[in-house]
Amino acid sequence: MDKGDNYEVKDIKLAEQGRMNIEIAESNMGALLEIKKRFENENPLKGIKVGLALHVTKETAVLVRTLIAGGADVAITGCNPLSTQDDVAAALAEEGVKVWGYKGETDEDYYRYLNKVIAFKPNITIDDGCDLVSEIHQKHEDLIPEIIGGCEETTTGIIRLKAMEKDNALKYPMIAVNDNKTKHLLDNYYGTGQSTVDGIIRSSNILFAGKTVVVVGYGSCGKGFALRAKGLGANVIVTEVDNFVALQAAYDGFRVMKMEDACRLGDIFCTLTGNKHVIGTDHMKRMKDGAIIANSGHFDIEIDIKGLKEIASSERRVRPFLDEYVVDGKKIFIAGEGRLVNLAAAEGHPSEVMSTSFCGQALAVEYCVKNKGDLPVKVIQLPEDIDDTIAGLQLDAMEIEIDEMTEEQKKYLSSWQEGT
Repeated sequence: MDKGDNYEVKDIKLAEQGRMNIEIAESNMGALLEIKKRFENENPLKGIKVGLALHVTKETAVLVRTLIAGGADVAITGCNPLSTQDDVAAALAEEGVKVWGYKGETDEDYYRYLNKVIAFKPNITIDDGCDLVSEIHQKHEDLIPEIIGGCEETTTGIIRLKAMEKDNALKYPMIAVNDNKTKHLLDNYYGTGQSTVDGIIRSSNILFAGKTVVVVGYGSCGKGFALRAKGLGANVIVTEVDNFVALQAAYDGFRVMKMEDACRLGDIFCTLTGNKHVIGTDHMKRMKDGAIIANSGHFDIEIDIKGLKEIASSERRVRPFLDEYVVDGKKIFIAGEGRLVNLAAAEGHPSEVMSTSFCGQALAVEYCVKNKGDLPVKVIQLPEDIDDTIAGLQLDAMEIEIDEMTEEQKKYLSSWQEGT
């Protein structure tokens, strides 16, 4: 490990490669770079300290640079032990950014780094999974009066925040960036769909065509992954607990059944629910020899890995991000240690996808600053016009032009008098 006053990374000599990767990411993040240009001119975040617990990737580095361009002082750590890109962390450290993280962190280091960001005493938090917010609320309540608000990136974090709000435990406003329409469309649907397939293939080199793929959970992420698996020629089964969502999966052309039935049929399983132990040991005992299990939810709780270790007669790592467990004489393979496979075994979402997600984060930070003291202490969404602005920035980056309504059309849509 290489350490300095304001960083701890695996190898500072990786910085040059990190800079090149960030440069490539920037070339595909035109929408976010437009916000960066405006921030440089307006300095809307001057004097604001922003603490981040996000995946330390090349795309996140572009967000960090954008916040700094707006005048913010930034400190960042990872939000998952396996998702930090070591070359990017090194590049940020060389740029003078306060950064702590490395791929393969121990639990002890993970929380030690979170507390480095907390010790920075941020005015605004940016979180992916709610660990930073949770740690502040449980152990550092004295810092809350100086916190303007926070921004949450992912579905799992929103679930936790809404539970905090329900229990009256939430003490400062949280913006659900995850719930932006642009975030759901590009990040959850298109991003997770592609990057999850990428992670499973990198870890196992398996052919999807002709395989039976079980998609556990048919939210935005599950829908995206199911679509990509189908496109690669897989036979897709969906398991769900929600009537409406299950109905949609059926009408989308997928078989829908209980996990206790699907577990006997699947070749590849992927959990995308945000919930706990949706694949349990009873399911794994009934799986085929050679079944591959992956998770694309935020935390490593969707698959009962602890239970699997207890029932397995042997365990070994057969590829860099693929572990083999022998259960009742059958081999079960776990990709990415049961952590989010698209970042554990691959590089996460494409840069173009993260551009819109991080437009949401950058504008949410600005929104917190502009509305300091006026936001309710609850989980809130950004106004629709900000989400529309993000979509417009991405269309501009793609050099796509759309029509505008005439005055007659606007008047018609805002009135009721004209009929058939």
